[in-house]
Amino acid sequence: MSNVVTTTIDLIRHGEPVGGRKYRGQIDDPLSDKGWAQMREAVGDHRPWDVIISSTLSRCIDFARELGQRVGIDVNAEPRLMEIGFGEWEGRTASELEQADPGQVQRFLNDPLNNTPPGAETLAEFETRVIGAWNDILQQHTGQHVLLVGHAGIMRMIIRHVLDMPIDRIYRIQVANAAVTRIRVEGKDPNAFSRLLFHDGNL
Repeated sequence: MSNVVTTTIDLIRHGEPVGGRKYRGQIDDPLSDKGWAQMREAVGDHRPWDVIISSTLSRCIDFARELGQRVGIDVNAEPRLMEIGFGEWEGRTASELEQADPGQVQRFLNDPLNNTPPGAETLAEFETRVIGAWNDILQQHTGQHVLLVGHAGIMRMIIRHVLDMPIDRIYRIQVANAAVTRIRVEGKDPNAFSRLLFHDGNL
């Protein structure tokens, strides 16, 4: 057997926030009671991780800290793992956006590079900060099992990076509330090989 160092990263999306489904972006809504239940159920009694790293937004960090305290694992807050900023779309539902401009949501999903919401973070900017954080995490925690608590956007961006997908296809990746994705990285940069083990599943 090879003695190549292996790093395992579990990514979990936050549960349902207060206020329900909308383009929330960087609005700091906390988890709803349902959201807390979703995340606690998703994790259950699992505790394989060496470290927990979380977005600084409350719908992620509050659960990460509760979990870390319960299982005795250090929690690190990482602001680069915040959700993409949706600009003028933040706080609005897809239905509200469609009423204002029919078809704009579908245009964005089909071609986000050319239909960025007004004032929003571009995908290129988002990629730079998220993948920068990802690379730093891999370097700092080589050989460990890491839990990242974050958002649908960062999970899509990391999966896109691992699979080398075109960036304009990012919204074709579904990420449910409290869903778990596992990625395994074999070796170290620049020759590391990343593998998607499962996505949008359970532990």
